[in-house]
Amino acid sequence: MTDVVIRPLVAGEESLFDSMPDPLPHLRQVRYADGVADGGYRPEHTWVALRAGRVVGRAAWLRPPGATGAPWLDWFDLDAEPEVGAALLHAAHEALGGPGRYHAVLPPYWRRRPEVLAVVEAPMAAARLAGLVERGERLRCSWIGTPLPATSGRYTFRPAADAAEINGLVARIAEPDVLTGVEIAQAVGGVDLATDPLAWLTGPIDGWRVAVDAGEPVGLVGTAGDACYPLIVYLGLLDEAVRGELLAEAVQVLASGGAHEVLADVQARRVAVVAELERTGFRQVRARVLFEPGATAPSDPAHVRAGGLAGRVT
Repeated sequence: MTDVVIRPLVAGEESLFDSMPDPLPHLRQVRYADGVADGGYRPEHTWVALRAGRVVGRAAWLRPPGATGAPWLDWFDLDAEPEVGAALLHAAHEALGGPGRYHAVLPPYWRRRPEVLAVVEAPMAAARLAGLVERGERLRCSWIGTPLPATSGRYTFRPAADAAEINGLVARIAEPDVLTGVEIAQAVGGVDLATDPLAWLTGPIDGWRVAVDAGEPVGLVGTAGDACYPLIVYLGLLDEAVRGELLAEAVQVLASGGAHEVLADVQARRVAVVAELERTGFRQVRARVLFEPGATAPSDPAHVRAGGLAGRVT
């Protein structure tokens, strides 16, 4: 096997990172150099694997300015054996203080698409070899103007009275249906969006709606029209029957504010929620698989050497 050199980037080497063709170009909306300029990507948090001078693996950890948590692996491409990718991750983990979370961003329905599997199998296998364990999958769904289903007339919807009402309803909801941006809320602000959404949505509460049936609250939704995209940030139920109409109400709140697209994230295992989103006019636009450190991490593969600047980064 040709020797592989694994090292972090140094300032000014953005073009080296970009020299590896993007295997899933439709998923990348921010160029690496733009991420560096914004302060989220940093050369010392970016590693490459070079074989005969060619980049065959690249990994970039993201930590937005002001974030309270550790950086997470946000970008990982591999055009080599999984062992090479595992060695890259192992070297980076040692320099970064240990393994952390890896959010593998994938096209929708990726398991059904052989051309996508051919691209993602190697980096995902490398993550497992490096001691990371798959913990779950979240789907991002998008509504872009599809007519909304007719309502039954059974429910009424009103603005939330105040923060106390929102917090009281959140405390009664065991598992929200929709949590959009939960990873960013946790990593940047240390906020659990499921239990304390107002710690993340700190603006006016006029984007919150309560669903009411016979005078009793049966659901709660929080929207954000001024985020990077209009979002259904939180949707939780006390009666599952209201799910579809509360989704439609959330979309109407955002559309009335001028939104032409609405995003919502859901756990892939929540099959009924995914189905209701689709009935409301949402379509899947991406998947995100979460990997986290397992109990132990294997050692660096012996036949791949870490060279260059590896070991000199603090």
